[in-house]
Amino acid sequence: MTAPVVLAGVSAALPSRRLPRRDVAAAWGSAGGRGEIGVCDDDEDVLTLAATAAGRALIAAGLGPDDVDVLLWGTSRPPFAEGPSHAVLAAALALTATSGGALLCGSPHAGMEALLAGWDAVAAGSARVALVVTADDRRPGPGTALEQQAGSGAAAVVLRADDGGDAPATLRTRATRTEPHLDRYRGSLEFDTRDVYDARLYREEVFLPAVTAVAAALGDADAWSLPDPDGRLGAAVAKAIGAAGGGTGVTALLGDTGAAAALLGALPNLAAPGDVAIVGHGGGRTSGVTVRVTAPVPGSGPFEPLLAGARPTSYAAVLRSRAQLVPNGESVAMAIPPGSALVVRGGREVLQLLGARCVDCGSIATPPSTHPHCLSCGGGKAELVPLARSGTVHTFVVNHTMPAPFVAPLPLAVLDLDDGARLMLQVCGAADDLAVGDRVNLVLRRYAVERGAPVYGYKALREA
Repeated sequence: MTAPVVLAGVSAALPSRRLPRRDVAAAWGSAGGRGEIGVCDDDEDVLTLAATAAGRALIAAGLGPDDVDVLLWGTSRPPFAEGPSHAVLAAALALTATSGGALLCGSPHAGMEALLAGWDAVAAGSARVALVVTADDRRPGPGTALEQQAGSGAAAVVLRADDGGDAPATLRTRATRTEPHLDRYRGSLEFDTRDVYDARLYREEVFLPAVTAVAAALGDADAWSLPDPDGRLGAAVAKAIGAAGGGTGVTALLGDTGAAAALLGALPNLAAPGDVAIVGHGGGRTSGVTVRVTAPVPGSGPFEPLLAGARPTSYAAVLRSRAQLVPNGESVAMAIPPGSALVVRGGREVLQLLGARCVDCGSIATPPSTHPHCLSCGGGKAELVPLARSGTVHTFVVNHTMPAPFVAPLPLAVLDLDDGARLMLQVCGAADDLAVGDRVNLVLRRYAVERGAPVYGYKALREA
């Protein structure tokens, strides 16, 4: 390492639905299943969670998209198996086209790989600011033990070089252990994650030796975030290393969030002074880092408040959302190829939520590509500007008949944004109590999966 690296800000994003574990157990005729797990809604996925967490972390750090030199994204399951996952996330965050970075994927260890890569980039001087995002939306096989544990979530951290100021936290030490052991995995052409073959063998011969070895290499810490893939292994390793609690409460609250679990488990601990150890495990690799916290890291603290708007859901609804329970018959495509000229030309303005502001009168038209002339004064000169991310409902309609892939009832609202722009968008959730004048925030969501590729855009989410 050539320079100290500090944490400038952190944040998290949690899915909007809660699934009782007992419902999963009951569906397969078994008992048990205490608590709930966090699962994505139909229009949420690993990328929308990553974008939300990353945007919040930048705000917490007091930085903007132009300040980011590299984006490191760790996830076991990117939205494109092969494709522009990293580029779509970078565009959604409005990062510059010259920003660098990498997509780390393939196992739950990918989150730690992203953190270590960001650390290396800043320490070596190749980046001033690194935005590290860890996210997962796990899809377990139906009927497997993993179903009661597989959750969703995202965490992000902004790293920068130490400028000699009063940094709230500094990365201190690291340790890694690599062994060719098979734990949970997906084979070629498989969509669902498999369970470990022998749970007891995995615990005694793979998990505990690897995690305790990395923990011993890190040394003493005041607080720990430990991997807890089944809700019990975290407590076992905490006992083995003498770490009270072990920072495994995130599993009880959300389930196993895969690549996001290590950073999510650390967020509450980054709000108090002390040494915090963060350990991640998966895919035959275990890595850990320690963080010296001298003051609360902006954005840190308990993430239970983020669950305030979460809604209960059923096991059947989750299976439909994961495309593991599908109706018989022929589906109808949206008929807009994700690589068509329409999508390519308008992709950046949709992902970055841009409008065209008239240089003569200041009116903002949306979307820019379909309004070459000002709607207010007829002027032909405009500049692209980011739209406000909040506003009020001007009017709305609820469509009770919709073609596939859209599902009725579908609320559409005309919004008056806080910057004066007017925009029509879908509204998240049910429209039972939607009203003119409601305050809304604009959030990135997945509209459809067309020809195997997800299509993203913004929707209106009513303020709680």
